[in-house]
Amino acid sequence: MHVAPEAQRRLDANGADAVMAERVKAEFLHGWRGYRQYAWGRDALKPLSNTGSDWYAQSLLMTPVDALDTLLVMGLTDEADAARELIATQLSFDKDLDVKHFEIVIRLLGGLLSGYQMTGDARLLALADDLGTRLLPAFDSPTGLPYVTVNLRTGKTSGTESNPAESGTLLLEYGTLARLTGKQVYWDKAWRALEATYAMRSPIGLVGERFDVETGQWTQTRTHVGARIDSYYEYLWKCWQLFAEPRCKTMWDTHIAALNTHVADEVDGALWYGHVDMATGARIAPRFGALDAFFPGLLAVSGDLDRAMRLQHSAFSMWQAHGIEPEAWDYRARTVVSPGYPLRPEIIESAWYLYRLTGDRAWRDMGRTMFDDFVRHTRTDSGFAALANVVTKEKKDDMESFVLAETFKYFYLLYADPATRDPATTVLTTEAHPLRPVAAPP
Repeated sequence: MHVAPEAQRRLDANGADAVMAERVKAEFLHGWRGYRQYAWGRDALKPLSNTGSDWYAQSLLMTPVDALDTLLVMGLTDEADAARELIATQLSFDKDLDVKHFEIVIRLLGGLLSGYQMTGDARLLALADDLGTRLLPAFDSPTGLPYVTVNLRTGKTSGTESNPAESGTLLLEYGTLARLTGKQVYWDKAWRALEATYAMRSPIGLVGERFDVETGQWTQTRTHVGARIDSYYEYLWKCWQLFAEPRCKTMWDTHIAALNTHVADEVDGALWYGHVDMATGARIAPRFGALDAFFPGLLAVSGDLDRAMRLQHSAFSMWQAHGIEPEAWDYRARTVVSPGYPLRPEIIESAWYLYRLTGDRAWRDMGRTMFDDFVRHTRTDSGFAALANVVTKEKKDDMESFVLAETFKYFYLLYADPATRDPATTVLTTEAHPLRPVAAPP
């Protein structure tokens, strides 16, 4: 990632905003301690009932694995050591569980790999290798596109309707695992899935929202930069960053040209990216949402700062309408389409990238507004609760692991010393797990 000299000077001059960084850390610790008190050893905290919950019949320690590198980034050594010991001594993947391949890759495999790279604890790499081996049968479809679920013990697969995010958001984790273990099969399987996804693009260079894993045929041809597609685009650029793989750069160049031509939408002087038909580019809906809000950051890191800044201002206007962003928003009518807020990090992630690339304190100011709103509307006695409705601010008894893995990490990085995590030397996965380049075998 290239930072212009003037932007670097501004970054250096700004340094850390120690007061905000400590505020973020204190609120993160509030959520972490709530998890430790009420849900230790479970996948997640339920922050209204003060109980624990698991994704499946048995815990996979989702929150400790997902949050370990945030603890390390924040310098919370004692808490990180406790989480690492829990993971290393209690986590086993020898379980008769049908798990969601994509979510397990980005949350657990990514978390174990970043934890290993940051601590050197070989037990974490061994767990990652064991998990990777158990997940590989997911790729055994006629097309090489992964099935949606896989059984960790038997390798049995199921789920044939998938999407580009689930087939194309795998290479950072599997590729890093391949290089750390010397097992090329991890790279080969994830790469074949990525190539198969790209090969299904339309003549104008866009992918759809859903496809059949076994036939490679589209079942939903609506396209956009949000849910079910988002991180496919993200990983094309980040694959180029992490592995210097020119084929990923070629794929990215094809798609971004198509997105800017057909999906970008100018409305009253504001830039949005809406919903269109993948084959024709015909407009379907003026819809943008919390997941789409990662795109300003991706535009920024890939070199298009003008569009990135304009789109971030649009996303922030969506946030400001009700003091927190909805899951989906009609940007022409300026009305909420889907009212939930699951504590997503994407708009904060974009603010961090824009700050890192410009050194402009305006992005920190934007972040402070969002942090104040986030705490005001979602904090509970034991953690932070998702919102069922951003208009009424009704809470849900839910605090997903990504709140501690991503949302608080990006808030913290926005105010910490810029040297805390340099995106020029570390690539953050779609779950915000920092991965460093690993040399390819000779």
